[in-house]
Amino acid sequence: MLSAPLSFAELPGWAGDDHRAALAAFLRHCRDRRAELPRELSHLCAPAQAAADSGEPLAARTFLERHFEPRRILADGFVTGYFEPEYDGSRRPGDGYDTPLLARPPELVPLAGRPAPDGLPKDAPFAFSNGNGRLVAPPDRGAIMDGALAGRGLELVWMADPVDAFYVHVQGSARIRLREGGSLRVGYAGKTGHPYSAIGRVMIERGLADPGTVTMQVLRQWLAENPHEIDGVLRRNRSYIFFREVTEAAEHEGPIGAAGLPLLPGRSLAVDAAHHAYGALVFVSADLPLGPDGEQEKFHRLMIAEDTGSAIVGPARGDIFFGSGDEAGELAGRIQHRADMMLLVPRRPEAKP
Repeated sequence: MLSAPLSFAELPGWAGDDHRAALAAFLRHCRDRRAELPRELSHLCAPAQAAADSGEPLAARTFLERHFEPRRILADGFVTGYFEPEYDGSRRPGDGYDTPLLARPPELVPLAGRPAPDGLPKDAPFAFSNGNGRLVAPPDRGAIMDGALAGRGLELVWMADPVDAFYVHVQGSARIRLREGGSLRVGYAGKTGHPYSAIGRVMIERGLADPGTVTMQVLRQWLAENPHEIDGVLRRNRSYIFFREVTEAAEHEGPIGAAGLPLLPGRSLAVDAAHHAYGALVFVSADLPLGPDGEQEKFHRLMIAEDTGSAIVGPARGDIFFGSGDEAGELAGRIQHRADMMLLVPRRPEAKP
């Protein structure tokens, strides 16, 4: 899975990264009780804090190079982007606000290593308990769209656009501007466990787009021009996400990631939690369309594993958090690119850089 140790000089763009920003992001996992660090990283909190407190311009870089060794992840790397969208919604249904975001049903329980019931993948994280000690598959997206969970009081908020609501599921969080005034934030609270399917495949299957070209913007434009397709296309993704109202993040902070901390634009990376612990340091190197008009730019960034997602599968799969709002969404929606990913592994105590 990992290469032999590399030198930091072999990491493209390493010297030009903001090492102090990366160290500050890592230190949040040391200071905040909501987060945990694996044992192999927790002992580095004291020297990391000392480096941050020193005031020396190169202290952060020196700390990272002294205590870690980079190793290439030996798999085809691929990154996408995600963001916290801002959409309109209502606490009450009606007047066009007809698509709900649902709270987690009480019968949704984590499998925690138990065998998945029939109808779910073997590695499904959740199932429904039927109240008699038996686990069953939850309804999938199509069944829920048809009302399988209606009348339960699970509706957190109602949205006017079903495509907006779907993309809240894809992103895992959102700020909702309420027509009653004010706003609320929603975040991930669980999922049915059915397989995730990228709905952009519909355009590829019909010959409307080539593989790798169906960005969020392209798909949304096609659905806007073909509203009769929306219902059938959304049902293609059987996975369904449940939400909770998020109150622990300040207005200026990002959404709460799976690691329990507010996400940082450009530093927080969603990873496959089966391969990487939260708090792990991952150096991402790629050419990404981040210019004002989508021009390719070099992206060389030390990132922190702080989130996960249904579509993030594999040791070299990453999802870059770009922030909140339309501008962040514009950037995130462009990203479907190959990348080199290097894991920073703590050196053995006797090892020297």
